[in-house]
Amino acid sequence: MIENNTPIETLLERAENYTNSTIELFKLNSIDRAADVVSSLISRLTILIIIVISSLIISIGFALLIGNLLGNYFYGFFIVGGFYLFLALILNFYRHQWIKIPVSNSLIKQMLKQKNV
Repeated sequence: MIENNTPIETLLERAENYTNSTIELFKLNSIDRAADVVSSLISRLTILIIIVISSLIISIGFALLIGNLLGNYFYGFFIVGGFYLFLALILNFYRHQWIKIPVSNSLIKQMLKQKNV
């Protein structure tokens, strides 16, 4: 059985197919970019956690070493704590330049990155 569609019906059908295909492509691209960003954040977060745990263990070691050299262990912990307080103040002062802007730029680059197929 042959259907005799008018040119307008054919045009409308093709426009509907094009719209559906475009919407589906947009959904797939959005999912791909979101998955890319999330996987990147998870991998960076994993590395950050490992660095934090390592830094904690090294800090305890330095605090014990300094405390042993000064005669009381708590002196070493006060000195290491003071160092981290000083570091936190510096990071707070430069947080936009060193943290906020680079992280924002990285997320924007990942969201706008074109896939080479």
